[in-house]
This record gives sequence, structure tokens and C-alpha cells, in this order.
Amino acid sequence: MKKGLSHVILFVLLFVVPPSSLCFTGKGANAIRESILAGSWYPGAPQDLRAQLSLFFANVSPIAQISGKILGLIVPHAGYRYSGQVAAHAYKCIKGMNIRRVILIGPSHRIPFRGISVNMVKGYRTPLGVVPVDQDFGRSMMEYHPAIKWIRAAHRVEHSLEIQLPFLQSVLEDFKIVPIVMGVQDLGTCSILAKGLSQLMEATIKTHGRELGPPGDTLLVASTDLSHYHCYDRAVTMDTIFIKHVEKMDPHGLYGALANGKCEACGGGAVVSLLLSLKALGARPIILKYANSGDVTGEKESVVGYMASVIVKSSDRDLHQK
Repeated sequence: MKKGLSHVILFVLLFVVPPSSLCFTGKGANAIRESILAGSWYPGAPQDLRAQLSLFFANVSPIAQISGKILGLIVPHAGYRYSGQVAAHAYKCIKGMNIRRVILIGPSHRIPFRGISVNMVKGYRTPLGVVPVDQDFGRSMMEYHPAIKWIRAAHRVEHSLEIQLPFLQSVLEDFKIVPIVMGVQDLGTCSILAKGLSQLMEATIKTHGRELGPPGDTLLVASTDLSHYHCYDRAVTMDTIFIKHVEKMDPHGLYGALANGKCEACGGGAVVSLLLSLKALGARPIILKYANSGDVTGEKESVVGYMASVIVKSSDRDLHQK
């Protein structure tokens, strides 16, 4: 390794990735997971963060109306400068909805492990406040299958879930989250997660005697970026393959394309799990926006792809032009 590069990596480890003592305040299930992204991936001052989010939403052209019940979102997780505008297309669709539980599913970028980890802390802090964790649902997830555990280290510096929170805080009120990260994203793990989510949400409906899962007030959110570091045209080609599988509600075809390298997504397992969970409900995807980092920076030699989609349960084609 070149000396200069090793110094850069050391700087990143010391100053960008905070030690565990700075990521959590409190202990065990009473801990608060502190923000690791405020002031870097998104603004650290509440007024600046609200202003940026408001600008993103204002730039979403109101050209489409979506009816039916929105059961899920697929959103990117890069810094707001790069992917925030794309994500806003999905989050604007749920503004003001009566959603009480948001199940966030993302990949583990830095901590390798097999299986699925649910973060069982008390809440996540952003500059806009603390978002509580639905610990009861998380506990039920861990009781469902031994592959689902609480691996605290997997959540310490994982950005794919936290990056979603300010968006959620700006469009919803009085909600809890279930933070889930996946280690090895093989098809077996995706199937375990999808079946667990479906069964537990269905059980919640029966227990409470009302719709607390799809098509009620639970929302599934899959967090993923698409192709990484290809030239602009190659990225668009690969990302189009990914998008077509999502449009067809084809989780197995998508998994095969990811496994064969025809497309890329760091949170591909999260998307496959979401599609598996919602396909049985007769839901269908609506692709809202695609872009890549080259559209933002003008640098086309090495880009990252982003997509925003909603998954809707309805009996007809609900996307109508105004």
C-alpha cells in the first residue's frame, strides 16, 4: 500500500468513523444511537437540515397522483448532496400519512456477519430529535428465527438507515422504527427476513383487531444505492436492468441479476426482501425517479446510481397524470 493512501485511510478511520463510545449514549436497551452523519452527510444544524429537506421537496414536480395504499419505499442512502433529491421523490408521497411503524432495511457496509441484526436500542438521534425504536416488534423478530439477532456493532457506524431518518421526521408524526441491517445478503437470508416480516405484521393485525401491518400503518423501507463507480453509460445500463426487475415485482429475477453481476446494489438483499414480503399482497411498484451522481456533479467517469420507488397495493393502475 502506498504511504499516502495509508495516511488517508487512517484519517478516515480516526476522524470520519467515530469510536463506539461516541455512537451510543446509555447502555443496552436504554441506549440512544447518536448521529454519525450530522454535519457531513447532511446538515448538522436543525434549521439548515429543514431548509435542505424543504428545498428537495419543493423540487419534486407535482405531475403525478398516487392512489392506493403505499406499503413500501425503495430509496438511496448516499449523502444528501448526491442522492437527497432522488429520495425526496419517494418521501413526498407519504407526507402526512398515518404511519406508526417504519421498518428500515439496509446492508451492513462495514461489519461482516451472517444473518440479520435488529438494533434494540431505545432510539436514534438526529438534529431533528430522537426517533424511538419499536422494541416490541424487534423482540418478536428475534424470537421468530435464530438468524435474526441484535449485533450491536453492526449498527455502530452504519449509515444506510440513519440517512433516512430526517426525511421520515419531516413527513411523519408519532412513529417508531425497526432498524434492520443484513450481513450476507443471500437468497436464504432474504427469504427468512421476508417471511418473518410478513408473518409478524399479519399477527399484529390479528392481535390488535385492526390494520397495523400492510395495508395499514406499517411501512417497509429498503435502503440501497445502485451501481458503483462505473462510467455514466455503463451505470445507466446496469441500473436499468435493476429497475426493470423491480418494475416487474420480480425478486427472484432481481436476485439472479445481482448474483450474475448484470446489475449492482449494495442493499440488493434489502430490496429482494421487501419485494418478497409485499408481492403476496398484490402490491406493485411505481418508479418515481432515477439519477446518478454524475447528474449532480457533472463527473461522468465514475458514478453511483440512485432510484426512488413506492410499492402500492391497489386494484387498478393508480398513477395518473394530472
